[in-house]
Amino acid sequence: MAEKLIKLPDVGEGVAEAELVEWHVDVGDLVREDMVLAAVMTGKATVEIPSPVDGEVTFRHGEIGDVIATGTVILKIRTVGEGNDGEEEPEIELPLSQPEALSVEPQKQSEPVVERPKPAPEIIPQRSAASSVLRNVGAPRAEGEKPLAPPAVRLRAKEAGVDLRQVPGTGPAGRITHEDLDLFLDSQGGGGGVAAGLQPNKAVQEVKVVGLRRRIAEKMALSKSRIPHITYVEEVDMTALEELRTRMNGTQKPGRPKLTILPFLMRAMVKAIGEQPGINALYDDEAGIIRQYGGVHIGIAAQTPSGLVVPVVKHAEARDIFDCAREVARLSDAAKNGTALREELSGSTITISSLGAMGGIVSTPVINHPEVAIIGVNKLAVRPHWDGAQFVPRKMMNLSSSFDHRVIDGWDAATFVQRLKALMETPALIFVEE
Repeated sequence: MAEKLIKLPDVGEGVAEAELVEWHVDVGDLVREDMVLAAVMTGKATVEIPSPVDGEVTFRHGEIGDVIATGTVILKIRTVGEGNDGEEEPEIELPLSQPEALSVEPQKQSEPVVERPKPAPEIIPQRSAASSVLRNVGAPRAEGEKPLAPPAVRLRAKEAGVDLRQVPGTGPAGRITHEDLDLFLDSQGGGGGVAAGLQPNKAVQEVKVVGLRRRIAEKMALSKSRIPHITYVEEVDMTALEELRTRMNGTQKPGRPKLTILPFLMRAMVKAIGEQPGINALYDDEAGIIRQYGGVHIGIAAQTPSGLVVPVVKHAEARDIFDCAREVARLSDAAKNGTALREELSGSTITISSLGAMGGIVSTPVINHPEVAIIGVNKLAVRPHWDGAQFVPRKMMNLSSSFDHRVIDGWDAATFVQRLKALMETPALIFVEE
């Protein structure tokens, strides 16, 4: 018999530690070669650690959410065959499984959720002998245990607003009878009325912040703690752009992607950045350096089952409106199904934040550090608009945009947004080459 030491592998790019986000095995489990043992996260890339051997897990180190240094022994597997035991156990360096892919699948096995047990309902003493039966039945059921009760009792409980998990049962196998429900309602002082079932919910659920959610939290905290935001909101008349977009979608050639508002906004941003290159920049506040980029790499904030990620459309300045639409669709799909590569989730120089139909009227988007600007797209809606003589229905949308006030003055921020407004209200200008 021999034990193989499974160390946290070197995930590359000079990373010295990684966060443990998922366990697939426990002590005592039998494993096969290439079976996934655990998953760790660095940055926004999730790496699966496979087993190099067949055997039995005898040791497991680390809990979900722990940050573990590279080279730390996280598992021991007892194998059948020749080998050494004790201090001279051979060590194994593991290959990485899909090191470049982002995993956005919900965690299924070791969900770091702890729920404190609910306190037993306080039983008010009654003068009847039946009350002593109620008190002696026992505490409410454990979390997750389903109560046994006939349909009629369940209907009564639902109408009274009673959680049957809190009702002790005196029937066979703890089955709840009508008498049990009556006693419970009486003990709560309601006499069986609907109001008697309204009870305070004192449950407290603790959810450990791990994985991608922790990365998002750290990123947002860094951005808000370091960057003094200035948010500028302007309404845009989208009527002409929407008419053009509808016509282009109706007459597009086969193979061309469907156009949304985003490709038009991206092309408008490219033109506006050409006039204000300081908007398309990263601020290294520790070195005191602003790096302005010629290439416009637009991050598109996308919601996934695991949280917010930002796939990046590289070199938007070199893409026409259809190519922008095609790349946005491809990257959004890749981010949602977990196949986006690491390089597709980094390298942005400016970001668009859009909540689509739920965009609201106004938002205050948080800048994607170390960028200096983010453009927020709000909900498109028909609103009355004064044209100088009368109110007319127009398709209006607000842009809520935030800027790093350390390097972008309010005047420059307003100038940039006003240029976007002019381009989108007269969309033909987006296609004019200057």
